Amino acid sequence: MASFENMPMVAQHLPTADTLDRDRGVDIDVFMCSGCGLVQIPSEPVPYYREVIRATGFSPEMKEFRTAQFGRFLQKHSLEGKKVLEVGCGRGEYLALLAGLGAKAYGLEYSREAVEQCRASGLEAFQGFVEGEDYAIPQSPFDAFAIFSFLEHLPQPNAVLRGIHRNLREGAVGIVEVPNFDMILRDSLFSEVMLDHLSYFTKETLGFVLRLNGFEVLNSDVVWHEYIHSVVVRKSRRLDLSRFSNQRERLQKEIDGYLGRFPRVAVWGAGHQAFAIMSMMQLAGKIRYVIDSAPFKQGKVTPATHIPIVAPETLRTDPVDAVIVMTGSYANEVKRILRGKFDPKLNIAVLRDFGLEVEGETAV
Repeated sequence: MASFENMPMVAQHLPTADTLDRDRGVDIDVFMCSGCGLVQIPSEPVPYYREVIRATGFSPEMKEFRTAQFGRFLQKHSLEGKKVLEVGCGRGEYLALLAGLGAKAYGLEYSREAVEQCRASGLEAFQGFVEGEDYAIPQSPFDAFAIFSFLEHLPQPNAVLRGIHRNLREGAVGIVEVPNFDMILRDSLFSEVMLDHLSYFTKETLGFVLRLNGFEVLNSDVVWHEYIHSVVVRKSRRLDLSRFSNQRERLQKEIDGYLGRFPRVAVWGAGHQAFAIMSMMQLAGKIRYVIDSAPFKQGKVTPATHIPIVAPETLRTDPVDAVIVMTGSYANEVKRILRGKFDPKLNIAVLRDFGLEVEGETAV
């Protein structure tokens, strides 16, 4: 923990002669999360934290920098004519640059006055604030987004990032920028600590929070005289879990077809993979028994399907016509045992990653 005494209460909405009696210095305690390493101020946010107030937007140097930055971003990700959202667009300083460079630029801003100014300038802006992951933004989904020096103000950055994520197309890209806390630490810039900023991101913690909330970091850079961490992200693609059900259906047909060819079939393998296959393929009552070399499993039954587990010698005392080997990486070893020690006429099928491999046949 670090403490800062008699710090300003606010960095914006400055006191006037009429409000001096309510202004005072405050003590700020700063903590680091022992889990992720994020440095935070556990305080209530300033009253205006939902609004973006951007004095630097009027700097000619900043305008030149942003124009070049946005141009590269739009060109690299083929975003000309695509929908780009700026979260916390203020009075449209950057929104106008995005629109001027060929993007279909949209802004989201909490301040009604700022939104009206954007619209008066011919910009597309909506009044609102991403409160959480269920927040719906007009004109969504977007092809790209940007959030500039705003995330550090938010008491719930995870919820806001998840809300942004929800309003993006699959594979959408974005620019996320925050003050560079690595530089602040390196140069001991205690004056950069303020109640306006509740979170202080290093390169590592910024990457962590972005990945935690569904974004892949494509590029991380330090810009604007080292004061800003600038990260380009992509909305992480959803895993296609349908392949599990597709594989299950295909394997079900293969096993059912195999069982239909032989009156008596056994399974070799009493491991977790075999248990799952037998249960999901509904093999109870269709398999004579399950063979396993481990003595501690013999004499018991398979979970869910309740098929008896027996020793390999049972193949001699209670013979079957075919064996399905379900032993994963031990399959070839088990196949050699079956061929070397038991009935050579025994038909053998092996459960492989690609499906059921039957001797002399190709699984379909």
